[in-house]
Amino acid sequence: MMFAKQLRERVMLGEITCSVRIWQRPHVKVGGRYRLGLGEIRVTSVREIEWAKITPELARRSGFDSVADLLTVAKHGRGDNVYLVEFEYREPSA
Repeated sequence: MMFAKQLRERVMLGEITCSVRIWQRPHVKVGGRYRLGLGEIRVTSVREIEWAKITPELARRSGFDSVADLLTVAKHGRGDNVYLVEFEYREPSA
């Protein structure tokens, strides 16, 4: 799972724990682990949501200042289905 460069540090600090993605179909699965920095993201939930659920609050939770900023990053390919992906960042094991 890829994140915009400006979000990566906040994801690794645990400040951002969800992401809105606009895809044709889900590209991640619950329990999936995706490398980020020295650790990894573990997806805890993936669910399709309605466009109307993309609110300013959800944009802020996802690390963006506004819905418009979120959509600029989230909508970059084909697809019209909106997915809310929740995750946790895990540091590498010692």
